[in-house]
Amino acid sequence: MPQRPLDPIPSIPSILQACVQALDDKKAEDIRIIYVGEVSSITDYFVIATGTSNPHLKAMARAVEAVLDTASEPCTVSDARDESGWVVVDGYAFMVHLFSKDTRRYFNLEGLWKDGVDVPVEDLVAAPVRV
Repeated sequence: MPQRPLDPIPSIPSILQACVQALDDKKAEDIRIIYVGEVSSITDYFVIATGTSNPHLKAMARAVEAVLDTASEPCTVSDARDESGWVVVDGYAFMVHLFSKDTRRYFNLEGLWKDGVDVPVEDLVAAPVRV
C-alpha cells in the first residue's frame, strides 16, 4: 500500500526558532529539526544536536531551558548530571535531543524518525525571532 504524502509542515513556532538560535549561539553541531507531527503522538518536532562534551551538552540544555523559561513555556529537562551523552529538553510541542557524537550515532534518532520531514535549519538561525 503506498504511503500518503505528509501534510505540509506548519509554520515553525517562534519559541522553537528561539531555541534553535540558542543552540547555535552555544556552538551546537549538526543541528537538525524533524517535523514528526503527522507520524508521532508524542510531539510535533524533534530538534537533534551534537555537543563536544558533557559540560557542553549541559550548557546547551540550560540555554534551551532559559529560552523556554523566559517565554513562560513549560519544559522538562532530563537529568543532565549523568554522563550518558544524551540530554533531553521536552518543550511538549517539541523535544530537543542533545547528544555526544558517539551517542547520537548509536541511537540514530534521525533513522528512527525517517518518516518525518526535515526542516531547513539555516533560515531559522539567520532570521530574527520574537518570543
